[in-house]
Amino acid sequence: MTDLLPHGLPGPLPKGERLLWQGRPALVSLARRAFHVDLVALYFGGLAAFQAYSSGRVSAAWPVLLAGALALVILFALAWGTCRTTVYTLTDRRLMLRIGIALQMDVNLPLKEIEGAAFHRFGDGSGDLPLRLKPGVRLAYLHLWPHARPWRLTRPEPMLRCVPEAETVAKRIATALAEASGQPVQALPPAPAASPVLPGRLAAAGH
Repeated sequence: MTDLLPHGLPGPLPKGERLLWQGRPALVSLARRAFHVDLVALYFGGLAAFQAYSSGRVSAAWPVLLAGALALVILFALAWGTCRTTVYTLTDRRLMLRIGIALQMDVNLPLKEIEGAAFHRFGDGSGDLPLRLKPGVRLAYLHLWPHARPWRLTRPEPMLRCVPEAETVAKRIATALAEASGQPVQALPPAPAASPVLPGRLAAAGH
């Protein structure tokens, strides 16, 4: 590792701090899970079919299909912009999120302020990794979105969203959390979402 300025950090790492991993969301996975392009396509497709059936003319569906195509282009553009401007960074001391399309923001989370992590894997190998912060550490949900666990409004949880090779990244985070808290690293199977999430352990993240 190096003390030179890695991509996605506001400044050089302090001496002795080691860079463990950097990554960003996978585009297609983010577009599907955060911007819900599948549901939007289904909605406009069903609306176009209904329009054609009710009018008796296939041509009546074209305006709806064009509107749907425009909506999908906008959503994919937002997903692309989010991917291009996002960098997740894990060191042996902290987890950092560089996020924001129009206004760049750096979220610095010391590992000792993270109570635990959860893990939700998708079929394509990508996954979400929500971070549960210790009481007293507060972040605004709207400032984090889409890098926040859905519907955790009163106690927002920062989330590494749609990370490629998520299982490997989850193991690195679990190891870093365990070492930062002075606990032995434990390789455990995913626990139910309602179970306690402890440093060095991963629980299944329910959405």
